[in-house]
Amino acid sequence: MPTRHDIRNVAIVAHVDHGKTTIVDAMLKQAGAFAAHAAESLDDRMMDSNDLEREKGITILAKNTAVKYHPKDGGDVITINIIDTPGHADFGGEVERGLSMVDAVVLLVDASEGPLPQTRFVLRKALQQRLPVILCINKTDRPDSRIDEVVNETYDLFLDLDADEDQIEFPIVYACGRDGVASLTKPEDGTVPADSTNLEPFFTTLLQHVPAPEYDESAPLQAHVTNLDADNFLGRIALLRVEQGELRKGQTVAWIKRDGSIANVRITELMMTEALTRKPAEVAGPGDICAVAGIPDIMIGETLADPENPIALPLITVDEPAISMTIGTNTSPLVGRGGTGKGAEAKAAVKDRKVTARQVKDRLDRELIGNVSLRVLDTARPDAWEVQGRGELALAILVEQMRREGFEMTIGKPQVVTKQVEGKTYEPVERMTIDVPEEHMGAVTQLMGVRKGRMDNMSNHGSGWVRLEFVVPSRGLIGFRTEFLTQTRGTGIAHSIHEGHEPWFGELKTRNNGSLVADRAGAVTAFAMTNLQERGVLFTDPGTEVYEGMIVGENSRSDDMDVNITKEKKLTNMRSSSADSFEAIVPPRKLSLEQSLEFCRDDECVEVTPESVRIRKVVLDQKERGRTASRAKHG
Repeated sequence: MPTRHDIRNVAIVAHVDHGKTTIVDAMLKQAGAFAAHAAESLDDRMMDSNDLEREKGITILAKNTAVKYHPKDGGDVITINIIDTPGHADFGGEVERGLSMVDAVVLLVDASEGPLPQTRFVLRKALQQRLPVILCINKTDRPDSRIDEVVNETYDLFLDLDADEDQIEFPIVYACGRDGVASLTKPEDGTVPADSTNLEPFFTTLLQHVPAPEYDESAPLQAHVTNLDADNFLGRIALLRVEQGELRKGQTVAWIKRDGSIANVRITELMMTEALTRKPAEVAGPGDICAVAGIPDIMIGETLADPENPIALPLITVDEPAISMTIGTNTSPLVGRGGTGKGAEAKAAVKDRKVTARQVKDRLDRELIGNVSLRVLDTARPDAWEVQGRGELALAILVEQMRREGFEMTIGKPQVVTKQVEGKTYEPVERMTIDVPEEHMGAVTQLMGVRKGRMDNMSNHGSGWVRLEFVVPSRGLIGFRTEFLTQTRGTGIAHSIHEGHEPWFGELKTRNNGSLVADRAGAVTAFAMTNLQERGVLFTDPGTEVYEGMIVGENSRSDDMDVNITKEKKLTNMRSSSADSFEAIVPPRKLSLEQSLEFCRDDECVEVTPESVRIRKVVLDQKERGRTASRAKHG
């Protein structure tokens, strides 16, 4: 079979924060993708182009880039297409799409942390697709690196995942991505490879072990849509890999849709990626990753084929969603009123605010176009929808993106997606890997016990840290991270991955404390806060506008308490003995969007606006809540 030796397609996969994007940066710089004067002013993590990715320090979307590699022996220039994938299992749909575009993967593993749950997740996906693997041990300069042990742990992981002999015979590259240095000889622990000054050994390993794309000269055109983008001038852009045949600008092709129907369309624009920019091209051949415009409704997983002989490629399938939450329109008294609800500035800021059910539904439908791992289902209410995704983080990222676009929403407490097997209810479970200092081991074990976690493994590296592995229901991990960081004084590291489904674990009670609920509308006063702070932890600042049913703090007891946080000090013309005694207000606890979702109970929800995140009761009226509780108590 003929092969194209001028191109290589490879994906970089790893656990979150093991240095994928940093090593791609170094490859771009060393392959001369940028002019010398521009390279000096480049940002770190150039591939993380999304604002949220930069803020959170994680990759959310799979992105592709291309470097032109000039072999040192003076051979022809070789194009290396690199797919930078997310390391977080919540964005698994992005990983699966990325792997469908490539012929091999580089598995990046931290020289200190070793293989972690997401390493297992992304490697399992690569092995299922029979892709060859190149192992890169990154961050060899970490003072706590343990290179030999990490390599052995990786071999164990391959054996665990039933890799065949060819896949286990992988080459190993040792690298320090931050310094842009790689070597084929193992450096001492905690040092940068000494026998190299660049990534040349890494590039040569890629060329030797990543198979060149093969094709059949007589086969008709087949190109697989793996991702979508948008352009203000060109409209929807489809990113695709050409499997067979050639794709040309201006060509008429058969568009095979998800439902099997076929339509003839014209390619108005064809572009190829070079470094971080797309450049116009005339033709794309087998193995090329290109972008086309001119098909307004094209979807991920569809095929562009020869009009005279249309043959569809298999649709991209992704894992089932595990977590769901309800997203609906904002129904609070402060809807559409800005951060404080007062003043001309707030009124000016709400002009382009999106608060209607139609706007929310249109935005969710738009998200479905590019996000294959998300599902949107109708509910009994016309202004609320159930959104299902891989995990809490993926759903929180969607909500965060929507609020930045000006949407106001009410978000229900995250729930797990169950399924029925032979009449029994099964729920998703996760494999949780936790690294903690030895002194916090008891607290973590206790936290997991309450959440019905089952310890599977425990190992002590002898450095004062212990690694614990638990199998725990996904339900138990909703609200776990905040408490975990509190119990371990911020030192613990926890990562989980979907492990399948097990029979329903029974009732879980993870939050022991009730809520402090505002019993009337008004502005929070410092006087009321001073009197209430001994009752629990408050969430609001003085001057914040609240409404009846809004949660203003966490009660120190297990039941909810209605409080008047707007109470003002009675002023008289008599001087009181306590007039000059000031009591300090304890600074309120500020909850992020993720923490607010974790804090929620079943009868609570989160109000999200561009300026603020508020937790509230589903039923705002105090008397109505009292009647419901009374009916539940007396049957």
